[in-house]
Parts: sequence; structure tokens; C-alpha cells
Amino acid sequence: MRTFLLLSACLFGWGVTPSATAQITITGYNHVALAVSNIDSSAYFYREIIGLEPVPVPENLKAIRSWFKIAPGQELHLLAGRTLPVANNDKNGAHFSFSIPDADPVEAYLKAKGIPYIRQQRFDKAWQVYITDPDGYVIELNEPKK
Repeated sequence: MRTFLLLSACLFGWGVTPSATAQITITGYNHVALAVSNIDSSAYFYREIIGLEPVPVPENLKAIRSWFKIAPGQELHLLAGRTLPVANNDKNGAHFSFSIPDADPVEAYLKAKGIPYIRQQRFDKAWQVYITDPDGYVIELNEPKK
């Protein structure tokens, strides 16, 4: 039986590493979609606290979706329906990052709003600021490399 499986793998290419021509070509970042428990409070956070520009949502999806422009051709899509808490909400675990020009005014803004954050300096001397959204998703606000 083992000989048959090995022969089959050789004949049919199972377990073979794909060639360079079979790789997926990525041309950019389109969007990230987050399942959220309350579409209104999450939309408020990303619009009013983070400052993302809303993107029109089709009329039939407005009650369950909220979309935002991150940068040209890049969006954040909020999807209603989360029923379980975000489990991996630690800055050293799963998170996503937005680029910022300077951490100092971001920190001042977060302090003024009373929003909890963690600020740390990266190995290349750039500053990172971590916050969480209403569902507990961790967001890194990241300065450019120094």
C-alpha cells in the first residue's frame, strides 16, 4: 500500500512544490473585512476615532455592512454578525496596522479622548501605537522607519 501511495504521489504530483510560474502575483492590497458585533459602534469608531472616510455601501447592505477608505484602492469592510468575542486581542498576536506619519500627535489625541493605548519603539527606532476597536481587534499605528 505504501509503495502505491508513493508511486501515485510521483505520478500525480502530490506533495510536489509548485514551480515559480505557479505563484500568485499580488498587485496590491484591496481590503480587510472584520466581523463586528455592533455595526453602528464599530462604524463610529473607525469614522470618528480613527478618521477613515466612509465608502458608499449598496442600499440592500447598509444595515449589515460599513465600508471605509484606508488609502487609494484599500478599504476596511465591517461585517455585522460577530457573536463571539475576539480571542487573540494581544499586540503580539493577531493585529493589523495602519501607517501614520508621526506617533506624537496620535498619542496626544488618544490621551485627550481617554482611549487606552500602548506605545513602544520598534527595533528600527520607529514608534508604534497599539489600540483596540470596540470588538477587541488590535490596531497598530505605525510610523515609517527612521
